[in-house]
Amino acid sequence: MKIGTVREIKNHEYRVGLTPESAGELVAHGHDVLVEAGAGLGIGASDEAYVAAGARIAPGPDPVFGECELVVKVKEPLAVERAKLRRGQVLYTYLHLAPDPEQTADLVKSGVTAIAYETVTGQGNSLPLLRPMSQVAGRMSIQAGATALEKAHGGRGVLLGGVPGVMPGKVAIIGGGVVGFNAAQMAVGLGADVTILDVDPEQLERLGTHFESRAKTRFANKANIFDSVCQADLVTGAVLIPGASAPKLVTREMFSSMKPGAVLVDVAIDQGGCFETSHPTTHAEPTFVVDGIVHYCVANMPGAVARTSTYALNNVTLPHALTIAQLGWKAALRADPHLAAGLNVHDGHVTYRAVADELGYEHLPVDQAIS
Repeated sequence: MKIGTVREIKNHEYRVGLTPESAGELVAHGHDVLVEAGAGLGIGASDEAYVAAGARIAPGPDPVFGECELVVKVKEPLAVERAKLRRGQVLYTYLHLAPDPEQTADLVKSGVTAIAYETVTGQGNSLPLLRPMSQVAGRMSIQAGATALEKAHGGRGVLLGGVPGVMPGKVAIIGGGVVGFNAAQMAVGLGADVTILDVDPEQLERLGTHFESRAKTRFANKANIFDSVCQADLVTGAVLIPGASAPKLVTREMFSSMKPGAVLVDVAIDQGGCFETSHPTTHAEPTFVVDGIVHYCVANMPGAVARTSTYALNNVTLPHALTIAQLGWKAALRADPHLAAGLNVHDGHVTYRAVADELGYEHLPVDQAIS
C-alpha cells in the first residue's frame, strides 16, 4: 500500500503522523511510504532520517494526498487539506468532528474514509489512541495553568505550591479520567491543594485510594462544581464524552463568585470545551480574559512538546496503521471491532452515532459501511 504523511499546518503544531522509525516499520512490511519534505523537523527528524528508513520524500503535500491510499496525520485536516482528499482514500488522524460542522461537511463531500484516533476503542471501553495525548495534556494543563496564574500573564499572582508560611494555590479538576488523573499528579507534585470531581463513584474511589490525603475527591453535581470552582485559583476542565461535544459545566454566571484572576484550562476544547465561554486558542495566543477570569483553551496542547507527544502517539497508532496497510481498511475493520469504532465518515456518510446526532446527519452503521 502507498502510505503518506504530511507536514502539519495547524498553528504551532510540530508533531508528525509518522516518525522515521514508524516509516521504517511500514517499509519493512513491504509498503511504499511517502513523507512531505520537512514533515519531521518539529521533532528533530530530518528528511535524511526518513530516507535512511526507506521512505521517499515528496516536495510538498500534493503528491502525498494525490498518490497515497492511506494518509496518516496528527491533527484534523484544515480546509486546504480537506480539498485534496478523495473517495477511496483512507484518512487516519484525530478528527473531533462533533463541534466542527465545517470539517464534517467537507469530509462527507470528499467521500474519504476517515478513521478518528479519538474514537478507536480498547478493552473495557478505553480509548487507547487518545490516552497518550490525554496524559500529556493533563500534565500540561497544570504547567500551563501555573504560568497563566502569574501576574504578568493576567493571573492572580499565586504560586501553586505556596511557600512556608503561605497557603498553596487551590486546584479544581473537573473529570477524573486520564486527563484528570494526570493533572492531579502534577498538581499534587507541586504541592497544590487539589480537589478532583467526577460523576463515577468507582472512579472517585480509585482516585481517593491512589492519592490518599494528597488530593480530595467530590461528586461532580452542580452544587459541588460551583463550590469548588469558586474556591479555586486554577480549574482544569477534563471532561470527555467519546465522540460527542463536551457538556458546559462552568457557566459565565459563576464568574462573579470566582476569584478575580483565576485561571480556567479547558482540555476538552477539542470537543467544544466544557466552559461556557471557551473558544479555541493557539500556542501563539494561548489565553484570553472574560469578566476577569483567564482562559487557556489551546486546541493542540501536546503540540508544544512535539517530540514526546509524537513518539507516545506513534506507539499506539502504528499497529493499527500496519493492520490497515496489510489487510486493507475493510478487512482490518472486520477483524477488529475496536478499530471499527474509529470509523467516523465513509463515502459521503457519517458512521459515528454521536457525530451524526450532534450535527444532524443520518447515521450509517459501521457494519453497513464495511459491507
